Amino acid sequence: MLTKIVVGLDGSGSGSRAVDYARKLGSLIGECELILVYVVEWSPFTFQTPEENAERHKRREEEIKMAMDRVVTPAVNAAKEAGHTVRGIVRHGDVADLLDDIAVKEGASQIVVARTSESGITQRIFGSSTANLVMHASVPVTVVG
Repeated sequence: MLTKIVVGLDGSGSGSRAVDYARKLGSLIGECELILVYVVEWSPFTFQTPEENAERHKRREEEIKMAMDRVVTPAVNAAKEAGHTVRGIVRHGDVADLLDDIAVKEGASQIVVARTSESGITQRIFGSSTANLVMHASVPVTVVG
């Protein structure tokens, strides 16, 4: 049976640490698929006009493409070159909820994320997402330092 590991990317060095750890873990496991996930965080609680919603949808599609091109595809290609079975996913929404949802839907054994070394708003957003994920995930979560 193929073991699956969901890996949270954040577009920084901490995301690379999570991928590196997951690649090592995947090598130890043997038959393992790495699912690299980047979540563009947004709040569904913003109330907008129909015109603003249309513009928001366009921006969302652009953000997904940009994240795939700049973050996910290079990480997927590097893991493939190292001999891993890997694919990438980009979604919009809440980081903790989506990583957990994807892990459940994919039948993943665990989620790997990294503790961020960023400061300011990035740390508060990703830091709280990591804490929420650890507390509420349906599968084990490994937080890489």
